Amino acid sequence: MKVIAIGNIGKAPTPEQRQQIMPREVPATLKLYLDGKIEQFWFRQDKPGVVFLMNVESLEQAKATVEALPLVTDGFATYELMQVGPLAPLGMLIQGK
Repeated sequence: MKVIAIGNIGKAPTPEQRQQIMPREVPATLKLYLDGKIEQFWFRQDKPGVVFLMNVESLEQAKATVEALPLVTDGFATYELMQVGPLAPLGMLIQGK
């Protein structure tokens, strides 16, 4: 299942807090990428946060995965989750369907 996880920074960490959190956040995110749970990731251009394209078994697994990240556990970030899939109406364009 593909899930888009849209991260929002509720309250920005102070520079001191950022120095404590990011050395945990970045490796945790990289591990999820290397484990295949995060397929792609981007930095938001409209405001602070990230967007992940996740490859998971369920929305519950996606939720548990992002909620374990340090920025979330420390109260700085939240994620909106959205299940996505193939653009099914394109099948109508295939002859015989």
